[in-house]
Order: sequence, then C-alpha cells, then structure tokens
Amino acid sequence: MTDPAHAMDPRALLRHLLDAAIARAQPAQGLAGRLPAPPRGRTLVLGAGKAGGAMAAAVDALWPRDAPLSGLVVTRYHHVPPAYRAAPGRIEVVEAAHPVPDEAGQAAAQRIIELTRGLTKDDLVLCLISGGGSALLSAPAPGITLADKQAINRALLKSGASIGEMNCVRKHLSALKGGRLAALCAPARVVTLVISDVPGDDPSVIASGPTVPDASTCADALAIVRRYGIALPEGIEAAWERGELETPKPGDALFEGHEVHLIATPQQALEAAADAARALGIEAHILSDEIEGESRVVGQVHAALARQVARRGQPFARPCVILSGGETTVTVRASGGRGGRATEFLLGAALALQGEPGVFVLAADTDGIDGVEDNAGALVTPDTLARGEALGRQAQDALDRHDAYPYFEALGDLVITGPTFTNVNDFRAIWVP
Repeated sequence: MTDPAHAMDPRALLRHLLDAAIARAQPAQGLAGRLPAPPRGRTLVLGAGKAGGAMAAAVDALWPRDAPLSGLVVTRYHHVPPAYRAAPGRIEVVEAAHPVPDEAGQAAAQRIIELTRGLTKDDLVLCLISGGGSALLSAPAPGITLADKQAINRALLKSGASIGEMNCVRKHLSALKGGRLAALCAPARVVTLVISDVPGDDPSVIASGPTVPDASTCADALAIVRRYGIALPEGIEAAWERGELETPKPGDALFEGHEVHLIATPQQALEAAADAARALGIEAHILSDEIEGESRVVGQVHAALARQVARRGQPFARPCVILSGGETTVTVRASGGRGGRATEFLLGAALALQGEPGVFVLAADTDGIDGVEDNAGALVTPDTLARGEALGRQAQDALDRHDAYPYFEALGDLVITGPTFTNVNDFRAIWVP
C-alpha cells in the first residue's frame, strides 16, 4: 500500500499544513459557544484587526436575530469576507491601511469613540480584537498628529523592535489603546474576544490592548524609542517624562466585571497543522509558538535543526514535520527591497541549508500577507539556490537588499493565499522525508 505521506508532493504537503492551520484560526470556529447572553440593554460591537471582518460576520450570524445588535469594526483593506461584503449584516465593517495608519483608520477610530457615548450599565460592548488593530485603530493622543504616528510607525517597523516594544510605544501615543477604549465604554459591561497574533498571547499586547489594563509605562516607551533612535514629535518626550500620557493600569476599578476570551491562538493553529500531518502518517513536532528574533537568524537556526534531523535523525527521527510560530522581525538596513519576514526567514534558511537533500521549508504569515506584498510567504526546496543561480539571482544579494519577494517570484515559489480573514502570525513548516 502506498504511504500517503510519501505519495504527496512536498509542496502540496506543506501547503496542506498551512491550510489546516489557517482553517483552525477562523473566527467562526472559535466564537461558537463563546458569546455571552444578550443584555437587558443594547449590544454594541466595536473592534479592529485583520480578522475584524470575519469576526463581525461570525458574531452577526451567531447573535439572536431578535436581539438588538449594532456596531463598527475596522479591518485592513480587502479583508472583508466576500459573503459579508455582498450582504452586510448588523455590524458595519470599514477598511483602512496596515501597517502604517491612514485617514480612513483615524476616521473609523473617531466614529468608535462617538459610539461609546451614552452607554449604560445595562448595555454590553463586544470588542472584537485581532492583530493589526494597532495600526487600524488610529486615534492620536492630544499633541500627536496622524502624520506623527505614521512616521513613528514606519520607524518602528524598520527598527527591528519586537511587537511588544512597538505596541508599548503605540499605547502611549493613543486615545484608545492601552485600555483607554474600555474606559470610554464605562459603565457598560465589556467582553473582549481576541484572536492572538503575538508570542505569549498577552491580550495587552494584541492590537495594543484597547480594552485591557496596561502594565507598561511612559518611561518604558521612552526607553524604547531612545534604544532604537526613533524621533518623537516636539513635546512628546517631555510629556512622557512627566507621565502625562499614562495608560490605565492593572487593578483599576474600570476593568471590574470585564471579560477577555482568546478564541484563536498560534498554538491552536500549530496543533491543527500537526494533526493534519499525523492524519497522513507523519510524525509532527511543534518547537514553539513564541519564536522571536531577527528573521534571517531564526531561519539559520531552523536550518541547523533540519540538517541534524536529515543527517543524524536527531532530535527527531525522519520522516517528520517540524512546526513553529511566533513573530520574527526584520531590521531594515537597505531601502528599496520587497519582501516580508517570512521570505527573509526563508532566504536565511536556504543559505544555511546549502541545498541539503530532502529538506523542504514553507514559511508564511497566516493573514495571507507577508509584509505589504500579495504573497503569504514562499517555499524553499533542496534546489532553491541552484535554480536561483541558473536565473542569475544570488540569494545572499537578495537577503542583503531585503529583496526576497522578487527572488522567490522568479523561482515560482511564492505562496499566495489571498487574505485569509484571520491572523495568528508566523507559520513555519519543515518537511524532512
């Protein structure tokens, strides 16, 4: 009898695992059975993130038809599920820019602020939060302009700062992040439903935690911008030194009675991929759902592990699949390149593997967008470097210029899913047959 694992093309196998991970992270699956009962008053839905459109559609479908429901959710451009776009429900979904905020995001944030006015203790606010909400929910604090926030966001994205560091800065420049949205919703009850895209699944980091307490401080934010040499608008540094833009902290009475529920996480997505591999008779190993670091370096480390498995059967016996998640970073040292952290990871891995026989690697962002391009990620095969050289392309040169997208495009090895309507961050799979 043919072994189904070995009968499947390596590319098809890796794509199958990615699809399984994305399917597990769909909001409709996680929201079923997690919604509270309708309140005595009205139910207002507010939210932001790359999964916002799909989360709104799922809530609308699951909420009783005879119970009042309204609200506004902002998501990334082209991230509204087609069925909901064609037949909108009771929750309005608008689109804005990511990863750098734009006027549409600012307008949506202002409308959300206005919708919180007049809430009572009999009302319920459902907050739908997912990765990307930090940029999409752009409400600059006093003394900050949208142009200021755009410049700081661009600098943070190029700096190599971790997602936790970036969101610490964002919280202290916002009128909504870091628990401030929850404060605006008082005295209504707030239930936050979250799809995690951060290592550790900390709700205060996901989309900069608009409805949860923030333990970070202005002093922390100031230390981060100084560490990475990021310029601040005039007066903001002094305001941070005085603690004038501080966020609500743990223990604040405004959070009493509020609930936070994680409805999809990176670990769940990795477990779904592992289950899909095992269903094909392939042993699967999850390294971690919290891997961070410079993308190319993380690629080198994964390559070293894959070589050890391929050559020595350690620490895992072959055939096997090795899975990991988290959020790597790219410190931009050269301008003009095209690519994201997934393809940068893959170039680092390919150069370290040097054509290692029998090792195939896929890396992708589970939202379907690697950086700002149209691909989710790409694939590395044992002949990646050789095929690149045959086309006159050098992987090291592409890596040095942060230009991974054209490299994998020329090879026909981009992974394109289109928007997935969810976001549980990085997905990486290595197949060693």
